[in-house]
Amino acid sequence: MGREMEEFHKVRRLPPYVFEQVNRLKASARAGGADIIDLGMGNPDLPTPKAIVDKLCEVVQDPRTHRYSSSKGIPGLRRAQAAYYARRFGVKLNPDTQVVATLGSKEGFANMAQAITAPGDVILCPNPTYPIHAFGFLMAGGVIRSMSVEPDESFFPPLERAVKHSIPKPLALILNYPSNPTAFVASLDFYKDVIAFAKKHDIIVLSDLAYSEIYFDDNNPPPSVLEVPGAMDVCVEFTSMSKTFSMPGWRMGFAVGNERLIAALTRVKSYLDYGAFTPIQVAATHALNGDGSDIAEVRSVYKRRRDVMVDAFGKAGFEVPPPAATMFAWAKIPEKFRHLGSLEFSKLLVEKADVAVAPGIGFGEMGDDYVRLALVENEHRIRQAARNIKKFFSSADDTMHNVISLNTRR
Repeated sequence: MGREMEEFHKVRRLPPYVFEQVNRLKASARAGGADIIDLGMGNPDLPTPKAIVDKLCEVVQDPRTHRYSSSKGIPGLRRAQAAYYARRFGVKLNPDTQVVATLGSKEGFANMAQAITAPGDVILCPNPTYPIHAFGFLMAGGVIRSMSVEPDESFFPPLERAVKHSIPKPLALILNYPSNPTAFVASLDFYKDVIAFAKKHDIIVLSDLAYSEIYFDDNNPPPSVLEVPGAMDVCVEFTSMSKTFSMPGWRMGFAVGNERLIAALTRVKSYLDYGAFTPIQVAATHALNGDGSDIAEVRSVYKRRRDVMVDAFGKAGFEVPPPAATMFAWAKIPEKFRHLGSLEFSKLLVEKADVAVAPGIGFGEMGDDYVRLALVENEHRIRQAARNIKKFFSSADDTMHNVISLNTRR
């Protein structure tokens, strides 16, 4: 019985899923009749554009599309992604050897980790960051060395120390700009320095560019690391249609870049899946070949919501720095509550303000002074969330005497 009750090796390597604790509390509150304003999960509420849905409905009528699809993506879809990179970034890709379709960027990252990681390989990963960046490699037997997330001069000294002191030498460096959860945006000059470092030390660069099209400065769209000359020698980049086209449940993304790495990912995927349902791939092709107006509308909606959140939350006593990109804001917990840590503070917001947020600790220990706020509720609901929080803050001295001691980490 002892062996039967023992957790499996790979499961033991994973910490408890922090977000699940908030999700359980949120579900319990809703079951009790509470109207929870959910700014926690980054689950886009905007509908998929009608033209994309119509194309899916048209293609699904053809029974030939009901058979197994292509794991690496149908040719038309890979050509459409290559054309998108040429238009948007000026990057030339061979759709046959440098593009593979994935079931969202999350699956692509996880299977790339399976493809390239040997037990004990060291991976340089930003902290805080989206969980799959670290856990995908942990599940593959890798070892994570945490790095700074800010794309400035402070990024490189820890990299140099990691190369000097890590045994074995780091295998790969993970980038994520625009960043989830911090919303930092990297410049092309920063990417040039990263690629120079990676080539000097023979390190693979894996870039998560899922939020490439959710930006708010029209004069400075986020670049791709593949724009850097020579980046293709060491780099693969992951993108997703989830946020760009409001297609989260469709599970469609891409990995593009270095042929050897793409071939490794393609081979692993060929053993694990038959690709997305063909009508979804055809509809995704239609989206990528569009005129971009759908993307512009999504950006404008998130920008309006961002501005409302920054203004309303600020007036409520919860300062939210305006993000330059992504569908998230990364906000420091107000000083009065910071000693609780992000998980207990997030629980309090559900219990006392009917507002759900994502605790920063879920993205890494360096995020514990912060919470992530997703722009996935309409402007009216965001204002209501701010009113609820303001009311909670104003009464906290009278109502929190029994919860202050929940977390005594400091």
